[in-house]
Formats: sequence, C-alpha cells, structure tokens
Amino acid sequence: MPAVFFCQFKLKKDADTAEFLAVSKRLNDEHISKQKGYVGWQQLFDGEKWLDLCTFESMEDVKAFEANSTTPNEYALAFYEFINMPSCVVRYYEVVAEHE
Repeated sequence: MPAVFFCQFKLKKDADTAEFLAVSKRLNDEHISKQKGYVGWQQLFDGEKWLDLCTFESMEDVKAFEANSTTPNEYALAFYEFINMPSCVVRYYEVVAEHE
C-alpha cells in the first residue's frame, strides 16, 4: 500500500513564498523525486501553516526517505532556511483506501 510522509510547519516570518516554492521545486527535482518508491509531493497552505505530503509506494520507502534525510544535502539545507523548525510536526501514514 502507498504511504505518506506528512510534515506540517510554518515559514519564518520574513520568508518569501515565491522563493520558498522555487527552492522546494529544486529540492524535489534534485533529491526527493529520486528516492526509492517516490510517487509525488503536494504542498498545501491554509494561510498560516504549510503541509507537505510526500507519497511513496510503501511505508518502507517512507521510512527509508526519512533515514536518508538525517544528513541534509545542499537542497534540503536551502529548503530548511525558510522553515520555522520548532513548528514542524512529522507523521507517517499508510493509505488504507482510495476513493475516486
């Protein structure tokens, strides 16, 4: 079953949204999309908090992605420059049903 890496966070007060999204795209193109089992990455925003949903083919792939993220590369470091790190909430979810 597919699984999702869920991360909710806030940006730093003076972060530029357009720059953040450009850095996010580069992180995805150069790193995240190359991870085993990668399906896609959605970024959602409610006006205050951001939500990243990275979908992988399995929970094993999600956990491997997280393990590979413990030593951030240059793309991740650039991404983290925009994030209010204490605001981060990370969870893993398995997809149990898909409704179309």
